[in-house]
Amino acid sequence: MTTFQDLGVRGDLLKGIADMGFETPMPVQEKVIPTLLSGDHDLVALAQTGTGKTAAFGLPVIQRVDTSRRVPQALILAPTRELCLQIAGDLADFSKYTPDLHLLPVYGGSSIESQIRSLREGVQIIIATPGRLIDLINRGVVKLADVHTVVLDEADEMLNMGFVDSINDILAHVPDDRKMLMFSATMPPEAARIAKRYMHSPEEIVIGTRNEGAKNVRHIYYMVNARDKYLALKRVADDNPNIYAIIFCRTRRDTQEIADKLIADGYNADALHGDLSQQQRDIVMKKFRDRVLTLLVATDVAARGLDVDDLTHVINYGLPDDTAVYTHRSGRTGRAGKTGVSVAIIHSREKGRLREIERIIGKKFERCEVPTPQHIIEKQLYNLADRLERVEVNEAEIDKYLPGVLKKLSWLTTEDLLKRLLSLEFNRLLDYYKDAPQIDFIDEKPDRKDRKDRAPRTDHDKDRRTAERGMARIYVNAGKADGFFAGNLIELLNHNVPGQRVDVGRIDLMPGYSLFDVKKGDAARAVAGLTGADFFGKRLYSEIAVADKDYGKASSRKTRKGGDGHDEKKRKAPKTKHRK
Repeated sequence: MTTFQDLGVRGDLLKGIADMGFETPMPVQEKVIPTLLSGDHDLVALAQTGTGKTAAFGLPVIQRVDTSRRVPQALILAPTRELCLQIAGDLADFSKYTPDLHLLPVYGGSSIESQIRSLREGVQIIIATPGRLIDLINRGVVKLADVHTVVLDEADEMLNMGFVDSINDILAHVPDDRKMLMFSATMPPEAARIAKRYMHSPEEIVIGTRNEGAKNVRHIYYMVNARDKYLALKRVADDNPNIYAIIFCRTRRDTQEIADKLIADGYNADALHGDLSQQQRDIVMKKFRDRVLTLLVATDVAARGLDVDDLTHVINYGLPDDTAVYTHRSGRTGRAGKTGVSVAIIHSREKGRLREIERIIGKKFERCEVPTPQHIIEKQLYNLADRLERVEVNEAEIDKYLPGVLKKLSWLTTEDLLKRLLSLEFNRLLDYYKDAPQIDFIDEKPDRKDRKDRAPRTDHDKDRRTAERGMARIYVNAGKADGFFAGNLIELLNHNVPGQRVDVGRIDLMPGYSLFDVKKGDAARAVAGLTGADFFGKRLYSEIAVADKDYGKASSRKTRKGGDGHDEKKRKAPKTKHRK
């Protein structure tokens, strides 16, 4: 069995990594450490997140530093503040028993004055984000003339974030004869150009297969209607009682919106995106690392450098455009020999993207049905039973209070007591799923022959008056002829219905009116909120859909400007239902 000593790692560093629990080197470390310690040629290492990259380059970088000289000798560039701090923390742990080694993380969002003071006192290793380092170079504070090693960590992500000009500028300030290391999960064209321009006949090391995610990750997907994606997300979370996951969204707006909805629905969740201040981001990340939060909703850029162990799931709330981004996401779970799950919640238009990702990563996604309420409740109950079996009982302390409690509950049978215990824990869940709608399981697209033979959907199908179980069908007197579409309906409901957000089910748009489904408990609020609302000069009217009413004629009836297709008496009546 290979050891770190066999790789040439120095004694003081061996002692430091032993304190961290490192016993045997990981594959990337076995390949990279001897190369960096023995030769002066450059190196490109293609390796996924979580494979032990920091030790692979960090240990040789520390070992190559001359601690008698307090000038910058090694430069490590990282895309985000979080990754910058993580690398600095790891290097500090590695060098715990290395006297006179001074390293400094420099990044935006922190006092530049304190960083300048530390630089003037003298450091040998700088770990930096490109933007802040350029600022310090322009101020004349950082001199890179003595740098003999440059590391670009997560190079592909730095380039995706637009740092190519900054990297070119920084590399122009370091000597030509320095050793250069590039660590990346993928090799986009920009990274290849930097390697060709600045690296000298680099050796390439590939850990695993290009573009391949962690081997212990199971890839699954749920295909639902676009309107049901949030409901499906909650079902996935509820079906995994011990979930500890990052939910990736494409935009900052989606990230905050999904997080707000999860928080309002009682989940331990929060958002992480670029619109947060650095202090807010630090608070959120600490809560997630401490497992105060179990669901972190994040953008890809904001989650960079967030190195968290034991994630059970990575959830893609929609697929990224770049397969490399999906690989980064899924690689955050299933680490250190443990298993993980990468979930994609998609609608039918994303199926092609899914197949493209499958082709590139060489793995098949497993199609799953959205968990049913019955399955979720059963899973939660068994999880509680498991927790009860394993709970540690402090006999000495509990015994003091037990007689009084037993006396108070003596009239309950064991079955009654168990029912009350379960109800105490699950009343909210049981109430929520009591009238939960069925989330459509969308069939795979049929082939062309099947589509050709299938009867097209008719206006009669759209004009149905019955809703799914637990839902109510609502009429509103605006349709496609008025320029009224699903987004307008959602926006009107959000602005005009107070209290908890109304979840909308199926929406059918007709030329002169629309029909849509909401939970039965939300129907009265939806009707009251829409009735009397203004849609570009058209006064809206809404009601619970009536089975035998001809809404086509009612909506097309001529009325005075601002009318709603109903006579004045009918139009005024609903106004008595308005909120005070």
